Amino acid sequence: MKLREIAHSRTGDKGDTSTISVIAFDARNLPLLERHVTPERVKAHFAGIVHGEVERYILPTIGALNFVMHHALGGGVTRSLALDAHGKCLASALLSLELPDANGLASTLEGPARPSQFGD
Repeated sequence: MKLREIAHSRTGDKGDTSTISVIAFDARNLPLLERHVTPERVKAHFAGIVHGEVERYILPTIGALNFVMHHALGGGVTRSLALDAHGKCLASALLSLELPDANGLASTLEGPARPSQFGD
């Protein structure tokens, strides 16, 4: 199961640091995200791109994880020769991360456009 099947993402940047938020479509999937979307896996997923530390912050109120990836943008927007100097495509790339399909969860999903279940 791909991460994109249970979450969406947003990204931001400051200097040579990229941040990616991974937001669960359904808050009940946050424990699965916490267990399998670790700083180590994120750094390995971006091997060759992220050259510094990856920090993870858990935001249970909104069912999200926020990753801060240091030395990830080739020196920053004004110094990088990368086509995507802001790192906006990194959020989409992270959604291709493979997750174990816990108890056949993928077969019960209706698709990525389903509404959030927060506040239920």
